[in-house]
Amino acid sequence: MDTSNLKRFAQTTRIRLLEAVQDILEYVLNLDAVVLRDYAASVHTLKKDVERIGKEALIDKVAYTWFNRLMALRFMDANGYQPLRLMVISPKEGFTQPETLDEAMRGYIPEELRVDKTRINDLLDGKITSPNPQNEVYRMLLVASCNYLHSLFPFLFEQLNDYTELLLPDDLISELSIIHDFVEGMTQEDCQEVEVMGWLYQFYIADRKEEVFAAKGRVKKEDIPSATQLFTPRWIVEYMLQNTVSKLWLQNNPHSSLRKKMPYYIETDASKSDDFLKISSPEELTLLDQACGSGHILVYGFELLYHIYE
Repeated sequence: MDTSNLKRFAQTTRIRLLEAVQDILEYVLNLDAVVLRDYAASVHTLKKDVERIGKEALIDKVAYTWFNRLMALRFMDANGYQPLRLMVISPKEGFTQPETLDEAMRGYIPEELRVDKTRINDLLDGKITSPNPQNEVYRMLLVASCNYLHSLFPFLFEQLNDYTELLLPDDLISELSIIHDFVEGMTQEDCQEVEVMGWLYQFYIADRKEEVFAAKGRVKKEDIPSATQLFTPRWIVEYMLQNTVSKLWLQNNPHSSLRKKMPYYIETDASKSDDFLKISSPEELTLLDQACGSGHILVYGFELLYHIYE
């Protein structure tokens, strides 16, 4: 995994998303209410939130929300994890458009997606005029995919019936689109490691962290995450858990094959002492990460517990 490329991708994409969301926000706020009558409730909420937290904070929130969603979608696509059985933002090998759009153009739309299939077909057949029918169709499919995934993973995919949908960047399918950036920026190889998402989060907030530190004043409450959060590399996670959880298991089970899977385990005189917590089964082990973030340490902890149960 090339973290230097991931850093460039995350920081460049953050800027693109912030600029795109800002442009759309200004457009929506200045548009005639009649034009947006179908989104009246969302626009009302949007204006209330602008008054409550300000434009800058709202733009930051929406940009990161879309970064987070698209990052998760790309990771799921690359690993075959999509419950829809179709890749949402990635193309099939040899194709250029997202698989969901390609399949829709062939007449197939998963039943799980709540979309107006008649409108989609009419757009693709030219019965409904649109400056970019494929882009409009894909926008509907992307939003519907996120809403379906909300029913499965509500902690990651919020229901898109709010202004977040309104502030989605316009261009979604060209080679200059945000979607294309995610497919190119998160390579198939990168996505084989779950920690890619932790690195991307750290790189995404890196510029904001520098801004907070440069201010040299008291850190605002809303800036504390950007100023303090760090992603823990895999080798450090392994070192920490192999010399805590795994150490305890080995002290109680010195002949366990787990030792062969612990390259960072340090054998000390203390580890050979009889003065340690006595346990008789894996069920007595509990792993708690009080600042778990995206759960990177917990993921490796699960791996260790799996090996302990073997």
